[in-house]
Amino acid sequence: MPIFYPPQKIQLSQNQKTIFLAGSIDMGNAIDWQQEIIDSFKENQSLYFLNPRRKDWDSSWEQTIENTHFNEQVIWELDALEMADLIVFYFAPTSQAPISLLELGLFARNKNVIVCCPTGYWRKGNVDIVCQRFGVQQVESLEELIKEIQNTFS
Repeated sequence: MPIFYPPQKIQLSQNQKTIFLAGSIDMGNAIDWQQEIIDSFKENQSLYFLNPRRKDWDSSWEQTIENTHFNEQVIWELDALEMADLIVFYFAPTSQAPISLLELGLFARNKNVIVCCPTGYWRKGNVDIVCQRFGVQQVESLEELIKEIQNTFS
């Protein structure tokens, strides 16, 4: 199954369904929930995963528009979010994930989105209200998120 990571060029085949894995990364400190989802679909060759968890991320990179690596990361993520057929969000209770909150705000209204925001996430109330306002489907666990991805593409 094809998995694309930044800064890799995303090349899609016709009729392939793409899933962007948005959510907690916290510069590599959050659990690797993206890999858990990918592992659940390794037999499914019809899905393409767009995983923003950059393998060569360097937390010392200055997060400015002038920093080539950082700029490339953000542009890759925005492009991938726009091309995705489905965006799944996981807000880990142990993380803050402010960029994921921004991304949810950008795409909740106009994209196919599923959100998993367990109790304990520091801004769960905000996430719940945005999801309710824009009719975004929510689930309570990674297991339920995986089932909903399966249901979406079955």
